[in-house]
Amino acid sequence: QVQLVESGGGLVQSGGSLRLSCVVSGSIASFNAMGWYHQAPGLQRELVAQVTRDGNTETADSVKGRFTISKDNAKNTMYLQMTSLKPEDTGRYFCHAKPTSWGRSYWGQGTQVTVSS
Repeated sequence: QVQLVESGGGLVQSGGSLRLSCVVSGSIASFNAMGWYHQAPGLQRELVAQVTRDGNTETADSVKGRFTISKDNAKNTMYLQMTSLKPEDTGRYFCHAKPTSWGRSYWGQGTQVTVSS
């Protein structure tokens, strides 16, 4: 069973920065893909950024140039560096892991980010 624990959320002013962390109980070096999802109040969860086993990354157009996803295999931790935050970035951010392309996915409990204008 893989467990994911997010941290790093909080209250920040518009234009500020935060770094989210996701610590994983398993060895992420072999994970097929990991990602960060954003769920704004009353809306569905949406993919923000993803990193593959090989380190290739993708980010949503809405955060491109502002958010950077990365991972440290030695620490079994994934990060989301968030800069130039906007009020619309407010919401809960969830860590997601898919160890294999055919197996189940795992989710963390999320960490709350609130950006004040």
